Amino acid sequence: MGYFVTVDSGVNLYVEDVNPGGNKTIIFLHGWPLNHKQFEYQFNVLPAKGYRCIGVDWRGFGKSDKPMGGYTFDRLADDIRSLVVTLQLNNVTLLGHSTGGAIAIRYVSRHNSFGVSKLVLVDAAAPTGFTTETANNFLKEVLNDRPKMMQDVTDGFFFQYITKPFSDWFMQMGLQAASWSTAAIIVTLRDEKLYEDLPKINVPTLIIHGIHDKVIPFEQGQELNKKITNSQLVPFHYSGHGAFWEERDKFNRLLTEF
Repeated sequence: MGYFVTVDSGVNLYVEDVNPGGNKTIIFLHGWPLNHKQFEYQFNVLPAKGYRCIGVDWRGFGKSDKPMGGYTFDRLADDIRSLVVTLQLNNVTLLGHSTGGAIAIRYVSRHNSFGVSKLVLVDAAAPTGFTTETANNFLKEVLNDRPKMMQDVTDGFFFQYITKPFSDWFMQMGLQAASWSTAAIIVTLRDEKLYEDLPKINVPTLIIHGIHDKVIPFEQGQELNKKITNSQLVPFHYSGHGAFWEERDKFNRLLTEF
């Protein structure tokens, strides 16, 4: 079921809460510039195995409110804390993909893992996000031809073949975001680093990373593995930046085992 949660800055976040009666809870944080729908291929499998799957659209994306500001990792992490408090969640697994992985890392370090017992980082945009060159190219496209930018994102996202209908669906997901929030996150990915957060992660961490990832190189997954205590890295040999779809059976199995 879907509903809105008001976070402490007055912004309403959209939440897709699948199987609220499940006995194990996973919070899913999507990547830029997508929304909770990217995890469709988890939501149609994991609830049947007893999981409560909570998909959150960050501010500025999907169905959530789209204010002009608040697109720092601190603010986005604070939004998630408000959600955890409001829904009275505890002992949850926090899963973040790409930029969602960066937000998840900041959440665990900034809020001392409040309510979270396990962390899953999927092709995480950490400890660094975009290079200055990549960010500036994306910014130029966002401000002049956002559909073309989204097509470029889609074209470089997957290692495995995707159909035209899938590509169209993926593109439309990204275009549901506001242009200003899309641009603001590019700046955050360019300017904010997460090196100091990594030693503060104090929960078991599963790192999933596609070895063919063109967006966030596999080497960054290896770096996270070295710098996060009690972490394990699982390479996805047939995935680019979309392991959650490209090797979904393996992905879902790993989640349940973890």
